[in-house]
Amino acid sequence: MLPTLVSAFAGLVLVATSGGPSDEMFEALRRAPEGPSAEQLEADVSAALRESGSATADILLERAMVAQTMQDFDLSREFLDRAIAVEPDFAEAWFQRAMLFIVDEAYDQAILDLNEALTHEPRHFNAWLMLGNVFEQLGQNREAVEAYREVLAIHPNHERARTQVRRLEPLVFGRAI
Repeated sequence: MLPTLVSAFAGLVLVATSGGPSDEMFEALRRAPEGPSAEQLEADVSAALRESGSATADILLERAMVAQTMQDFDLSREFLDRAIAVEPDFAEAWFQRAMLFIVDEAYDQAILDLNEALTHEPRHFNAWLMLGNVFEQLGQNREAVEAYREVLAIHPNHERARTQVRRLEPLVFGRAI
């Protein structure tokens, strides 16, 4: 019985230290039919993105998000800076810090952080979505459409990205005759 418990425990530890969503989760999201199952898969992937594999970085991210809900953006940024220092490959920490730069309208810094998030997790559909939003704010509609299309390549049921593509494509590419 003891070897079975040790094996089961070792498996749990392995899962806990791996961090982030699996390829299978992203594939399930890509193939999900529209509706509740796609919404649940989106929530699952988003939750997995908040797991770095480092307990310290995960706690710092959690504290940063609590500080954000309390509107203490300076404290949130401090926690995110620390999370990034502890786990530089933590895409969600880069993404969350980019969100703070967007609130401050520091779009250049937001773009840098979003690109960093996407370097570490190219399938981070929320980072692509925010990149599209920033490009729109800067009047770069062609780049915004491309970012929104990236969202749809990862998560075809993402309603907001679909709406933005439908709205911007005619402005960027003109209307078909």
